[in-house]
Amino acid sequence: MYEKIKNSAEYIAHFLNNEEYTIGIILGTGLGELGKSIEIKHTLPYSTIPDFPVSTVQGHKGNLLIGKFGGKNVIAMQGRFHFYEGYPMTEVTFPVRVLHEIGVKHLFVSNAAGGVNTNYLVGDLMVITDHINLFPEHPLRGHNLDELGPRFPGMTDAYSPRIIKIANECARQLDIKLQHGVYAGLQGPSFETPAEYNWIRVIGGDAVGMSTVPEIIVARHMGMECFGMSVITNSTASPELIKTNHAEVQDIGNTAQPRMTALFREIISKL
Repeated sequence: MYEKIKNSAEYIAHFLNNEEYTIGIILGTGLGELGKSIEIKHTLPYSTIPDFPVSTVQGHKGNLLIGKFGGKNVIAMQGRFHFYEGYPMTEVTFPVRVLHEIGVKHLFVSNAAGGVNTNYLVGDLMVITDHINLFPEHPLRGHNLDELGPRFPGMTDAYSPRIIKIANECARQLDIKLQHGVYAGLQGPSFETPAEYNWIRVIGGDAVGMSTVPEIIVARHMGMECFGMSVITNSTASPELIKTNHAEVQDIGNTAQPRMTALFREIISKL
């Protein structure tokens, strides 16, 4: 796997013009259009990058964007990979490994998530303060590559308290309401039943989705500083609000994009 990581990283490095890129962004379902706010220098389709997987989900464009955002050099993934697509965890998290190999030290992750906390409203932005890993396979399962990180990495402060503090300050300046909560990661691809929402609430989850957790675990394994944010796309406050579909998830994600874009830009400008 390490040879594949290096192959992908070496290909991407040709487009970086020997500049330092320490900030990576993963744009989730319905949030890929945030890429339009990046001053793009290069767009690399995943299919052109050696050994890179290709996204199969509607709403995930499948491009690596190299450019400037918030006055900083950034590399953004316009589309991610999911365990439910049939990829093994090593491929789901492979792009994070490649970003680290390129020199990314700060990883920003976004997603669309179901609101488990009944105080959340559809369209709310939730800063992820912690997560619960409910995936059936752990992304670090198997032989550990010591070149990448330790066998038993800690997950305390998986989501950077420093960046969360900056995010709160930026949200106040921009008059953007933020929720803060725990993200539960499930395999998918089916949406959760009402009983499953109740179970997630009982074990401490505030929102639930089908991504992010494996990426964060792998990023922390390599010592990357992480920040995560969810767009709440449905609510458990009533039976009617629980119901959702992928098209609605994308639409709500698109509605939230201006706020998330403004907030991410301001946070990144302060790093």
